[in-house]
Amino acid sequence: MVYQELKTDFAALHRACRAKVFADMRAAGAAGVALFKGGEESFRHFHYLFGINEPNLYGVLDLNTNKSHVFVPRLGLDYEVWCGKITPNETYAKTYGIDYVHYVDELATVLKQLVGSVVTVVASTGAVQSVTTTSTTNLKTGVVHIMSGVNSDSKRAIVPVTFEFAKGVFEPVVDDSVLFKVMCEARAIKTEEELVVLRHVNHLASLAHVNVMRQVKPGMMEFQLESLFLSYCSYEGGCRYQAYTCICGTGCNGAILHYGHAAAPNNKKINDGDMCLLDMGTEYHCYASDITCSYPANGKFTPRQRGIYNTVLSALVAVRENVRDGVEWVEMHLLAERKIVEGLVEIGLIQLNGKTVEDVIALDVGALFFPHGLGHMMGMDTHDCGGYPDGRERIDRPGLRSLRMNRALKAGMVLTNEPGCYFIEALLVPALKNPAQAAHLNKELVLQYLDFGGVRLEEDLIITKDGCENMTQVPRDIGEIEEVMAGGR
Repeated sequence: MVYQELKTDFAALHRACRAKVFADMRAAGAAGVALFKGGEESFRHFHYLFGINEPNLYGVLDLNTNKSHVFVPRLGLDYEVWCGKITPNETYAKTYGIDYVHYVDELATVLKQLVGSVVTVVASTGAVQSVTTTSTTNLKTGVVHIMSGVNSDSKRAIVPVTFEFAKGVFEPVVDDSVLFKVMCEARAIKTEEELVVLRHVNHLASLAHVNVMRQVKPGMMEFQLESLFLSYCSYEGGCRYQAYTCICGTGCNGAILHYGHAAAPNNKKINDGDMCLLDMGTEYHCYASDITCSYPANGKFTPRQRGIYNTVLSALVAVRENVRDGVEWVEMHLLAERKIVEGLVEIGLIQLNGKTVEDVIALDVGALFFPHGLGHMMGMDTHDCGGYPDGRERIDRPGLRSLRMNRALKAGMVLTNEPGCYFIEALLVPALKNPAQAAHLNKELVLQYLDFGGVRLEEDLIITKDGCENMTQVPRDIGEIEEVMAGGR
């Protein structure tokens, strides 16, 4: 196959992202400049604005002029010997659509001019322009905005920019109260240019999942499924990085929600009759995909597997059919939980005993089988920022306390829809000893299912005014899955 590169204007993509941040900072009453550093925990914020995935860079947004500045290291002979030719500043400006490109050792001088000056653009030759300044004492325009905060989902803290570079040159007036919130909200609503990339990476990941589905068989190792996925994404899609560590849980390992980490490294042999839970996503231009498929290793669903699978599928479809602009995500989680409980009642694992489904859910019986949140924001981070805006808190209830976002949906958001049903001994065995919960559990049947593992189905949705667009295109109906797996033998 000849590699087909995504044809899109990445410079335009990042200009559109910068335009959103310029507008939102103005709406927040901010002026001055916003300063960013690449290569830190906040590098995805940097990439969102400037599109450059290189270390040791700085970026500045001049809020007074809506102009962008990037500062690159002044590299020498050793770099050319070991890493290749040095990229000229003019090339950075042209490739990434940056207004001004400087060297990092000029950062203090240029920043001093910007924060203490009214900036006048002077035409120059080439893509790089020069600036001249006129002194002003307007303190508001002299503020340097930096980010400070914690991603409410990933819990990653922003490493604030420090100002050692400015010592002896100027003492900036720093404000860290606005920029992080503005960046999180800007990234929460995707531009049309971003959606082009997200659709592309989802298409690649969908094809890679189907490729694995066609080749899996008993006797293989879990890490071989991971390898098939990684190879496809790299060879067919040019995806050098993955969005997260692949989860390839088979048999009982499917009940480990984040299986695949260093202590459980996808290293089990796959047995005939095992259910496979494969949660794998790739990354393209820093944009993520996050897809989960579940199916039997031998390609044929047993009645037991069919029942659990269709229960989770009913939750997946119900959420997909009910999301739209304005809907509260917590309500969608509760809808998925209700569908899972209803399915387990039909199978006989949960017994109502005169109670309603809502009564059983209130006893946290549903969370025994569906203990994680329904889904999360997705974009440049797999678990993207913006899930808990100001005024929203986590709900302290099993299942809901693990929900990675609590807010009303808005058109342009991208999020995962990932209900699941698991048989986790650490949750179910104690519940069988809890009189309130045990009254609604079929003990004999629950114990028989403890070797099942789990089923999770995950797709990536773009929220629209009236519904959603499902970017994930993988077989979901049991008949379709069995047909694909039979064709791959």
